[in-house]
Amino acid sequence: MLWTRPLVMLRLLALLLTSELVRTGFFVSALPVAGPGLGLGTAVIGLMVGAHYLADALAKGPMGLVTERWGLGRVLALGAALGLTAVLGARLAPSPAWGVLGCALWGVAYAALWPGVMNTSQVLARPGHTARALTLSSLSVAPAILGGVLGVGPLMQAHPGAAWALLAGVQGAALLLALSLVRLHLPGTGVPSGSVWQGWARVAVLLPAAFAQTLAPGLLVTLFYPLLSRLGLSLGDLIGPGLLALAAFGVCLWGAGRLADQAHPRHALTPGLLLLALTFAAAALPGLEGRLWFLAPLLGLSYGAFSAGWNGLVGRVLPAGHRAAAWGTVMAVESLGYAVGPLLGGLAWAQAGPAGVFTLGAAVFLLTEGYYLLPGRSLTRLAPQENKPSDQPTG
Repeated sequence: MLWTRPLVMLRLLALLLTSELVRTGFFVSALPVAGPGLGLGTAVIGLMVGAHYLADALAKGPMGLVTERWGLGRVLALGAALGLTAVLGARLAPSPAWGVLGCALWGVAYAALWPGVMNTSQVLARPGHTARALTLSSLSVAPAILGGVLGVGPLMQAHPGAAWALLAGVQGAALLLALSLVRLHLPGTGVPSGSVWQGWARVAVLLPAAFAQTLAPGLLVTLFYPLLSRLGLSLGDLIGPGLLALAAFGVCLWGAGRLADQAHPRHALTPGLLLLALTFAAAALPGLEGRLWFLAPLLGLSYGAFSAGWNGLVGRVLPAGHRAAAWGTVMAVESLGYAVGPLLGGLAWAQAGPAGVFTLGAAVFLLTEGYYLLPGRSLTRLAPQENKPSDQPTG
């Protein structure tokens, strides 16, 4: 097991999965499909979605400080309760004004979840397993997000009553999980009085890279189906290459995680970024549909190495004191990268088609690689940091 208190961590991960399933299903599937029938116009739905995600992104850093004062468990319970209120309110008493306000408040409280999970995962990680623990925590939510996108939407179209019951039931389960963690507290550690900003200079150095490396995959967020249409492919054509990429990702992730923990994160991060740049550059060449079986394992290997190296590096860079707020700050900047990516991807598509999008992605990864080798090289010279007994959470 990767953590010293696995039951606490597994409950947190279960809370993250249930919460993301509901959030994705509600905003991506339920509101667009059922909202007009509830008297919520397209503009109102856009405001509800935008208010939630903007509040989530902007509040991540400040909410990290709140969790240190209030306790992580209490804030997570508040967020789960607000989520249940927003879902039930949209179903039973839809209102444009209250809908936007409720989604925004849900976003503010939700902002504590991701930084809280990552901070707890780092604090509870067994010595020598930090990179693997953080990587597993950050990637474990993928099935829940896919379920929210691919499962809730068709169910809402065919059986709306069952879909709403599913969302409310899963969010109710999330609330019960949060209540079981209500006494969990992760105090800021190791920062003397008057030294609140100690160690944050290295966090600032990390932020440009955090933005760039989420910007690159964000280029393709809104272009997935147009790209398939342009290439003459269907979702079924991607099953085989997708499984191959997933297998390569899993194998490389574990090996690269061991390398990042036992040697240094840079040994996984820099090759991963270079492979990502090469993968995007190869995808920009004509005839992409004929190279899927070659690019799929390359993509899996590169993202596996990159994910392990990135999470290991963040775990070493963040200051021990106010680490939840530091995690929130880094993740807020990552959210901005995902937000800007679709805009730049659409512009590149309009100017040069798929080749322009993939070329831009390759350039972003190469610039990020150069950043770590030049102005950001101090990040890769940090001595390993292990969790101290005083870092352990209470509750």
